[in-house]
Amino acid sequence: MNSKKQSRIRRARRARAKIRELRVDRLCINRTPRHIYAQIIAADGGNVIASASTLDKSLRSGATGNADAAKAVGELIAERAKAAGVSKVAFDRSGFKYHGRVKSLADAARAGGLEF
Repeated sequence: MNSKKQSRIRRARRARAKIRELRVDRLCINRTPRHIYAQIIAADGGNVIASASTLDKSLRSGATGNADAAKAVGELIAERAKAAGVSKVAFDRSGFKYHGRVKSLADAARAGGLEF
């Protein structure tokens, strides 16, 4: 494993330890060059409450690896979280920098009604 990925995983592990300590649901994201994924995971870590990604039928049209697609995923995850009865989460960026697509997804989720 290269050092860039190791550094990201180290940052993610540290953030997840803090979130586990807080005992709150977490909005976990994953980013690849082509797609972006978001899940709301229960505080116990055992259940996925809601999920959204650029692989969803409604979001597949057009570009899937840019900030606009991430914004659409953020809006969709907020909508699905509200339907599941979740309003407060901790943002788990999985060690990725809070910049670009990650920031776009987070801002859209906040605008959709999620608090973090």
